[in-house]
Amino acid sequence: MTDLAGSSPGAQAAPPPSLWTKFAYGFGSVAYGVKDNGFNYFLLIFYSQVLGVDARMVGLAITIALVVDAISDPIVGYWSDNFRSKWGRRHPFMYASAIPVAATYFLLWNPPEGWSHTALFWYVLLLAVLIRTFITFYETPSSALAPELTEDYDQRSSLLSFRYYFGWTGGNAMSVLMFMALFPAFATAAIKNGQFNKDAYSTYGIVASGLIFLAVMVSALGTHSRIVHLKAAPPPRRLSPAAMFREIFETLANRSFVALFLAAMLGAVATGLSAALAFYFTTYYWGFTPQQTGWVTVSVFVSAVIGSMMAPVVTRTIGKKRGAMIIGLIAFVGSPTPIVLRLLGVLPENGTPEIFWFVLITSMIDVGLIICFQILSASMLSDLVEQAELKTGRRSEGVFFAASTFIRKSVQGFGVIAAGFVLSAAQFPAGASPSEVPQEALLRLGALYAPTILVIWLGMLAVMATYKLTREDHAENLRQLATARALDVSDGD
Repeated sequence: MTDLAGSSPGAQAAPPPSLWTKFAYGFGSVAYGVKDNGFNYFLLIFYSQVLGVDARMVGLAITIALVVDAISDPIVGYWSDNFRSKWGRRHPFMYASAIPVAATYFLLWNPPEGWSHTALFWYVLLLAVLIRTFITFYETPSSALAPELTEDYDQRSSLLSFRYYFGWTGGNAMSVLMFMALFPAFATAAIKNGQFNKDAYSTYGIVASGLIFLAVMVSALGTHSRIVHLKAAPPPRRLSPAAMFREIFETLANRSFVALFLAAMLGAVATGLSAALAFYFTTYYWGFTPQQTGWVTVSVFVSAVIGSMMAPVVTRTIGKKRGAMIIGLIAFVGSPTPIVLRLLGVLPENGTPEIFWFVLITSMIDVGLIICFQILSASMLSDLVEQAELKTGRRSEGVFFAASTFIRKSVQGFGVIAAGFVLSAAQFPAGASPSEVPQEALLRLGALYAPTILVIWLGMLAVMATYKLTREDHAENLRQLATARALDVSDGD
């Protein structure tokens, strides 16, 4: 019988992950959260509105970087599944990535003075490739720890709740810092809104890169003691590139994975579009001041609590797939609703307390539901690991989570490109202050954005509906694996 991964005689029985383990594992996602927050919310507006580079060129640079970088995802995932060292399969990658990703992220927000727009295009392209490649060497092995830290159906949602809570909170903390501290601090007589001051982004780069380094090291060191309990790498074997990709395809050739893969692809496009235009809507569409936008971002801390607390409860009560479908439908229909209501003329005027509180509360609830949906989706992906192990005899956590990051990296940039074209179609003026944007451009922006984002979200849910793995299926997979491992041990004796 073919040995199943993780059945080495020296393996120790894994105790349930402690609160500290969950905290350290979860805190590691601050690194990806900070990076993602900066790329999604600030990069386009910094290089286009502050530095004056055409928004479509910035979107193109980000997308090219995503496509190029996406090649590294399956390679790193497969490599970390098969890596052999005294520190296990995942941790060497995590430690090695800390300094490179922090250093390149700092450089992204501190571009050279006096460069042309063409030179800045190549600058952001190169650094985006490097940053996303380095973060892959951390994020993919780190994410792949989730199915290894626990095989329990409910515990996985609990563990991933910590992951998504810190991912959202860490990234959002940087947005709060920007709008509540840095933008006001860098407002000058010449630049009344600090959001358009280059120096604010330079300071952001210093703080954000330091936080990325801290998060990576806390996660790696905090989960280091669990190495002895993690799954062992398979026996050494010679593999050609063709054989490697054949094994990857064999692992991922699963109907439920294909459902999650296609759904995540659509979701990444929608996320890229939504994130790239988020501050356009708060600054221009709703007319919020930097401080008001800061309070909207502060509300995401509450959203993270809502989502991370809901996901384990939903998992225990109605299951992951059904919960994701119900929560997702409410969240994604609700997301563009305030914009539609503004187009219909039923909301209060900009500048009134009522419009601020309406947008704040609806956004807080909606983001909380979206976070819950994301946790459930990631937990659904974790449960496919054992199903694939039964089929292939290999533990392939890295391949599965690499496929997830591959989608985000290779497709989300198309959402950024879409945002650039939405701005262009709306005839939105580049480099304009809020008072200089015509009302007609704002109406066109809302009218183009709302139906586009809604169609993509609903398409994602339709595809996810074909996912099949249930709680009972997962329990049966674990039972069959336990039986197979017991037979392997008896055969060895």
